[in-house]
Amino acid sequence: MSISQAMMSPTAGMSAPPGHSSWAQLRSQARTLETQTEGYFHKYSQFSTVPKIPPKPTEDELQTEATIQDVLERREALMSQLSRILDSESTSSALKQNHLTRHREILLDHRRELVRLKSQISDARTRSNLLSNVRSDIDAYRHSNPEDAEAEYMLDERRRIDNSHSVADGVLSQAYAINEQFGVQRETLASVNRRIVTAASQVPGINSLIGRIGAKKRRDGIVLGGFIAFCFLMLLWFM
Repeated sequence: MSISQAMMSPTAGMSAPPGHSSWAQLRSQARTLETQTEGYFHKYSQFSTVPKIPPKPTEDELQTEATIQDVLERREALMSQLSRILDSESTSSALKQNHLTRHREILLDHRRELVRLKSQISDARTRSNLLSNVRSDIDAYRHSNPEDAEAEYMLDERRRIDNSHSVADGVLSQAYAINEQFGVQRETLASVNRRIVTAASQVPGINSLIGRIGAKKRRDGIVLGGFIAFCFLMLLWFM
């Protein structure tokens, strides 16, 4: 629902006098206006998140804020009407009193939310204008001082080159550290191998056992190679 439609809708219009509206009708109008207020808040909050906030409030922003204010005033009038109806009854109803108190609490929360959103939009507009002014000043200074602008550009390029060199140095340092770790691991494995060979040579009969295992492996390899060659020859023969 657009703002203009909401302002012209029956639920958003002026409430009827207390004598012509019942408690249920006024409460229904109050709940409808509360729902509309939430929708207006959603739209109003988006003015602080646009990519480029204009220096001054736009027509749509001002209209949305004015509509929220108008809805809040209508809700305040409804609270007064509900309060008069409740005071005019002979017996006080605790349930109606609780409903009225809840509507007033929601109205107070929405007034605070409007203040918060207005402050948020104002802060976002101030930051945007400040950044825009800083960029404009920098661009104007560069245009009026081309030599300084060129020097600044060269300094930026130098910083980027230095950063690239730092990254390359870090990668090389890591590579050297890894290479050194590999060297330490090779020395460790060689030392373990030497210890195993020394221990094996000191045990009686271990060398002959290792020799027999090696000879058996070689014999098994020869037999397996011969069998593969025989199969290959038979395959060629049948083909």
